[in-house]
Amino acid sequence: AVDEYHQQLRAYPGQTLEQQLANPVWHIHGGNPPASDMVVPFSMLLNLASVAGAKDAAGLWGFINRYAPEASPAANPQLDQAAGFAVRYFADFVAPKRVFRAPSEQERAAMQDLVSRLQAWDGGLDAEALQSLVFAVGKEHGFENLREWFKGLYEVLLGASEGPRFGGFIALYGVAETVALIEKGLAGALAA
Repeated sequence: AVDEYHQQLRAYPGQTLEQQLANPVWHIHGGNPPASDMVVPFSMLLNLASVAGAKDAAGLWGFINRYAPEASPAANPQLDQAAGFAVRYFADFVAPKRVFRAPSEQERAAMQDLVSRLQAWDGGLDAEALQSLVFAVGKEHGFENLREWFKGLYEVLLGASEGPRFGGFIALYGVAETVALIEKGLAGALAA
């Protein structure tokens, strides 16, 4: 719901008057909605809070700045507030329900391949290119239903059956950090 709200805020300035009147943010803000400064989706902040082990919003800003160097708590107060909410939501509702598991043999082989490709990666933090890389690894390792490949990544690495677009997650969390996370998952350190 948070991401949809900010999507509506971003759409508002470019809409016709009729579209603006139909936009929920017009009603929420009495006809004067603020601009959105969310350069990272809330859903991605939740997953980042999960793997980063951050205790407060400040703990997420190093990752946020790598992904969006121009962002700052002062320039992006909504993002800063959302980062704090993500950390608290994770601690209260997500952490108690996380269940990690070991990868299947097929997942293990694919994750080892993904580690090798990420270690050789020189494409920067391009979320779409990273998503294509993860997608290609799944296809090449025989996942007929690629949802199963992504579900395996989420369950092994994040302790959840659903997660973010993985390329965007890698771009935000960092390539080297993602490699280290996958290696922990392969070693069983997350499921322990």
